[in-house]
Amino acid sequence: MSETTERISKAREHIQTRMKIEPQIAIILGSGLGGLIDDVQIDAVFPYSEIPDFPISTVEGHAGQLALGTLADKAVVVMQGRFHYYEGYPMSSVIFPVRVMRALGAGTLVVTNAAGGLNPSFDPGDVMLITDHINTMGANPLIGSNDTAIGPRFPDLTRAYDPDLQGIVQSVAEREEIPLQQGVYVAWSGPSYETRAERRYLRLIGGDAVGMSTVPEVIAANHAGMKVIGLSAITNKATGDPDQQPDSHEEVVAMAKVAGEKLVRLVRNAIREM
Repeated sequence: MSETTERISKAREHIQTRMKIEPQIAIILGSGLGGLIDDVQIDAVFPYSEIPDFPISTVEGHAGQLALGTLADKAVVVMQGRFHYYEGYPMSSVIFPVRVMRALGAGTLVVTNAAGGLNPSFDPGDVMLITDHINTMGANPLIGSNDTAIGPRFPDLTRAYDPDLQGIVQSVAEREEIPLQQGVYVAWSGPSYETRAERRYLRLIGGDAVGMSTVPEVIAANHAGMKVIGLSAITNKATGDPDQQPDSHEEVVAMAKVAGEKLVRLVRNAIREM
């Protein structure tokens, strides 16, 4: 057993002491998107500080705990707050919770985030279905020795976001009359927001939304054989145009809550059909 799998096992065993049912679906709630937890029938809650080897979230809008329970008749494990590369954590720590949730039994990952709208047609308050991503963080969480007990050395990412799950979300959005944008998410290391020139560059290379998370977890989930679906709450215009307004984290969190109402309804109904 490698050091990594030993750490995963230690965290898993701690959680299993109070785990009543094996989770089918793992959910990561991004900044300002914690409202979904209100729909979960919670069986157990673990502050991150209580779980062996878990980092501690330092970002406003992140509750910092792991909840297990039932949502839409599915057993779920929910991260209320994530860890970011910009907080100073190594990538191995950023993705550690995903690996633990996989070890608990979750075969599907639903990942949400707050993101700036690079696409000029996106407005604050929109929800975007992530169809693909671009990693500009300058790091990959799989760099280093590979443990084949977790996943292959060279995992395929041509379908990083599962097409069948995307179809479910699209059908739910249409049925529930929830406007749904679609596009490519760009991962930016942060913590500074992008300059106007950088945003124009990210648009040029094919980005529709930009944020400071998600991609490391998605890579780790694919590496571990999980199916992934991703959704972004568009919180601000990030086109890089001359009339670009200044950004603030407070406004991002506030607008994430506005988009979060639609996102919660979308995720809840989609999980019912997964």
